[in-house]
Parts: sequence; C-alpha cells; structure tokens
Amino acid sequence: MITKSVKKRALKIALFIFTAIILACPKFIYVNADTEAKLYLGGYAAGFTIVTKGAEVLGLSDVITDLGVVSPAKDAGIQENDLILNIGGKETNSFEDLESVLDLSKGRPLMITVKRNDEILIKEITPVKDISGKFKLGLFVRDRLTGIGTITYVKKDGEVMALGHPIIAEDEKPIEIKSGELFSCSIFGIEKGIRGKAGELRGMFITDARLGVISKNLTVGIKGKLDDGFDKSNLSEIEVGTGHPGNASILTTVEGTVPKEFSISIVKFDKNSKDNRNFVIKITDKNLLQIAGGIVQGMSGSPIIQDGKIIGAITHVFLNDPTRGYGIDIEKMLNA
Repeated sequence: MITKSVKKRALKIALFIFTAIILACPKFIYVNADTEAKLYLGGYAAGFTIVTKGAEVLGLSDVITDLGVVSPAKDAGIQENDLILNIGGKETNSFEDLESVLDLSKGRPLMITVKRNDEILIKEITPVKDISGKFKLGLFVRDRLTGIGTITYVKKDGEVMALGHPIIAEDEKPIEIKSGELFSCSIFGIEKGIRGKAGELRGMFITDARLGVISKNLTVGIKGKLDDGFDKSNLSEIEVGTGHPGNASILTTVEGTVPKEFSISIVKFDKNSKDNRNFVIKITDKNLLQIAGGIVQGMSGSPIIQDGKIIGAITHVFLNDPTRGYGIDIEKMLNA
C-alpha cells in the first residue's frame, strides 16, 4: 500500500523533473518564429522609385494666356505641400492623371480634392488655356520620389525590408504610397559627413537590374518583394539575435555594388524604445571614418551584426557628430 507521504514525495520528484526539463530547454516552451528564423543578409545599396498616393503641390505659378496672366491654382486657394487626391472625379496620382483631366475639361470648372495636413478640402478650379494652346492650372506637382537606401534583409519567400525608417513628407509623417520599384544601385562617390551636416552616398540606378517592387512604407522601413527571377545564391544566410552594448559591425556599400563590413561599438541598447532608436552606435572603423566621416545618408537600413547574428539596422545619424547614430532592433522590422 502506498502511503500519502510517498505519494507526495513522488509528486514532488515528478514536478522537479518537469521543471528541470523546462529550465534546460527553454526554447521548447518559448518559440518565436521570427527571431529563430534565418534571413538572407543585406547591406546592398538599392535605388527606389515610389509613386505616391496623390500628387504633391511643389509650387504655384502664373499662366500666360491671350487675355493676360492668371493663376487658377492661386485663385482656388491651393497651397504648396497640398496633396491633390482627385480632380474632375478622377483619382490623381501622377502628372499624367492631372494632364488627361485638363485636356478633357475644355476649360470647364472642375472640383478638386486636396489633403492639407490631416484635413480634406474640396475646391472649384477653372483651367485656362496658355499661349501654346494647352490647359493649365498654374502649379507644379511631384508624383514620384526617388532615393538611395540600403537593404537590411531578405526572407526566404523573397520579402525584403530596407531603410529601417519611413519615407516622410514635409510634415514629417510617413508618405502614403501607391506603388514602387527597387533597383540595383552602384555607389560612385561619398559626400563626407561633417558636424552640423549629414553626408550622402552618391550612386547610379542600374535601371536594367530591377530587384523587385515596394508595397508598403512603414514606420520601420519600406517593405517589398523581390522579383521571382532574382538570384539569391549570392546572399549569405544569417541567424537573428538580440543586441547588447559592446563591439559589433555594420554591413554597407560605399563603393560599387559589393557591401563591406565595418566595425562599430554599441554604446547603448534600449529594447523598449517606442521609436526606431533602440541602439546608439559609434563608428570605430578607421577606414569608414576616412572614407565617409561616419554615417551618411543612404546607409539607412545597413544591417548591424553582433556575435555572428543580425540584430538591427542603421536608421539615423547624429547631426552634431556623424561618427554616431541610431539603430532599430531587428525584431521591430520582422514583426511589422
């Protein structure tokens, strides 16, 4: 017959064994698919072209007509930095959209919808014919954005993340995008960063070497998808890790199309930071300091590597000290 004391002792032993198994194998209990997966390492410079949702008003102008000089945009109360969303009942995302509506208007008044800060405004605007015979509104618009950034990583399914921060408008809010493309980019020069002014990578888009498409402009970077025919065989696999203060490195492209590794020091790590500034880093690599003076525009998205794992990406440079900058935790990018 088994006594109660024997049963209690057996239960305690069983609980001890179960607890010991949990402590010895924590990954058996806590598995995070994103942080355990391997990624393809980036560090490659990429050129991006983005079509925005709406056409941004860059400036207003006068229109020279047979009857004198007029400005329909000014008369309608349109302002610089307004975002034209719709004109004449047609969604407007490009200069071509705008022109096609004007050509069909024959000078009739049109309703125009603009976004100003967070307010939607509807106004009436009347195109006029300039001396060349084309209908005009007297405004300049921007419908596309181009720039250079760095790819952080690629997932096995071809999903790609870059920059580590959003592309922002004049009001410092993320720009809404309609579509975009990523191209291979060759770096041919660097404007060095100096105290008070950020430096810049200078590169050339390789337009016949499209990498893929951009689908989202997120607070943690731009997300896209590589083209189906993209060859991943030259990319290196890397595990995901968690950062800590100490020595590390970044992978970035400062010449041509091949990324190089440069040493850095992680001065501070705050995993709970709500923005894209989980890391404070300092460039310690003498070669990179000589070439670029530190962190420059275009390096955003350069992966941060520590203990053989990818832990984050460069996001910003300190304007008063280009040898220092911020970085984002890789988990934020993976979970976006």
